[in-house]
Amino acid sequence: MTKQGIRYIATSLHRIDCSTFQRRNGPPWRSHLAIGCRAFTLIELIVVFGLIIVLSGLVLSTVGYARKKGARVRAETEIAAMAAALENYKADNGIYPASSDTNNLNAQTSFNPSAYQAASLYLYNALFGATAGSRAPNTGARSYFVFKANMLFPPDQSQPVQYIQDPFGNSYGYSTIDNPVANPSPTPGFNPTFDLWSTAGVAPSPTPTPPATQQDLWIKNW
Repeated sequence: MTKQGIRYIATSLHRIDCSTFQRRNGPPWRSHLAIGCRAFTLIELIVVFGLIIVLSGLVLSTVGYARKKGARVRAETEIAAMAAALENYKADNGIYPASSDTNNLNAQTSFNPSAYQAASLYLYNALFGATAGSRAPNTGARSYFVFKANMLFPPDQSQPVQYIQDPFGNSYGYSTIDNPVANPSPTPGFNPTFDLWSTAGVAPSPTPTPPATQQDLWIKNW
């Protein structure tokens, strides 16, 4: 067998043993075999890049799920905390905070968070003891809830608050539409006290079954 044939077999079939061939055949072989040992075929490169893409997709999907799950947990915690503050407000004032905006907002028919902002701002003012979205409570006013900066929109704390923001970047919904005290003529709602909810980032359009209704995907106090 010719020297060229031996060289072809060595580089093609025994790459992992190239160091052995280098030692047995002396310096003239070393440079050629070293090049063969470092080379990858096109198929090998495609397989490696394919694996990287698949693994990257798995990691990104896992991270996205974890973030969404964390956002839901945070929204549940914030809704529970604000609900407790509303109970304290009622204990002092005999009524839950209500306005024409909260009395007309209906969670059964309103799916777009942009329609919640006026009622959300009223809830902020009532619980924080502020006026017109002020970042500081009024002198002598009681604050029933101290809002964290990431719960308020806009994030620029030099500007007045426009609404209470959920972890998905939308306004929380707050309604007293079915409260027989705040609204003597009961109209559709979920609670006879107050409805407090986050749409959880669900698109403002009816959701086909399952779930039966879009509200099934919301984070809410009913």
